[in-house]
Amino acid sequence: MSFGFVAFHYPAPEHVEDFVAECHQVAEAMRQQPGFLSVGVWVTADGDAVVTTGAFESEDAFRATADLAREMGATPDGLSDLEVRPREVHFLVSR
Repeated sequence: MSFGFVAFHYPAPEHVEDFVAECHQVAEAMRQQPGFLSVGVWVTADGDAVVTTGAFESEDAFRATADLAREMGATPDGLSDLEVRPREVHFLVSR
């Protein structure tokens, strides 16, 4: 059973491009981790939200990658300095 996430981030309008760039840096690091399957960085058509997605072979593989993201300064469980409201994170399991 695979494990994944979809996260909606709400950076301030003037920080959207910086936030997207940071997401791509974290995504590149994720690609190198054991158990990684896929990652995506999206921006809604209205530019109000950055949506990140990820899929891993297991929840353990995701947790290890989340620890790496924290070490890189990303805050998977909180609010970055660029965001104006808390992110919404949804965890998924394949069936």
